This record gives sequence, structure tokens and C-alpha cells, in this order.
Amino acid sequence: MVRRGTQAAGGFLSRFRDFIMRGNVVDLAVAVIIGAAFSKIVDSLVADIITPAILNPAMQAAGVDRLSELSAGGIQYGLFLAAVLNFLVIAFCIYVLVQAFEKAKKRIIRQEALAEEETSDATVLAQERLTGAIERLTQVMETK
Repeated sequence: MVRRGTQAAGGFLSRFRDFIMRGNVVDLAVAVIIGAAFSKIVDSLVADIITPAILNPAMQAAGVDRLSELSAGGIQYGLFLAAVLNFLVIAFCIYVLVQAFEKAKKRIIRQEALAEEETSDATVLAQERLTGAIERLTQVMETK
């Protein structure tokens, strides 16, 4: 029975290793890590560049120095505005990335189609040449 437990544990670990090494899991892990790093960049872009540029006039009119101080009746709408801007910037960045990937994907599909077409044209041309050669050979054979 000890052997079965050891084999079962080894089988479990082997299956777990296979699961972890699948492309989908590794790709997902890479995507999460890159997404987290990208999120920090976008947060900095929004917090340090876009939000001050857009909300500075509102903050000056309200007489506050920090976005968190922008509030009315205890409602911190400044932080909400920053969150909305953050969302919009992230959504725009994702949109641009998806569009770029779709464009690249279409270009690759077109290139593959052209390569296939050229291969087909070369095959048809070779077949036509072969047919012509056989016809000429048949004529030569018939004349003799």
C-alpha cells in the first residue's frame, strides 16, 4: 500500500507539472504579470500627467491642492473622477493594443493567402508546362 501512495503522489505531481507547463497556463501567468506592470504605468500616467492636466482647473477653482481634497458634502468626487479617468485611459490603451493585434493578424492572414496563391500559381504553371511537353511528345510520336 505504501507503494500505491507513492505512485499516486508521483502521478499527481506529474499531472500537476504537465498542467503547469501547458502553454495556456504559462501564457496566462505572463499576461497577468505584464498586466500588473502595465497597470502601474497607466496609473502613473493618469495620476501624474492626465489627471493634473485635466482636473487642475477644477482643483484651482475649488481651492484645493490635492485631488483627495476635492469633495462636496463629504463626497470625495475628486477620487471618483480620477478613477473614471484611470478606467478610460486603460480602456483606450487596451483598445489600441487590440486594434494593433487585429491589424497584424489580418496582415499575416493576407500574406499567407498570397503565399498560398503563389504556390498554387507555380503548381498550375508547372502542370501546364508538363501538359504542353506531353502534347509535343505525343505529336512527335504520332509523326514517326
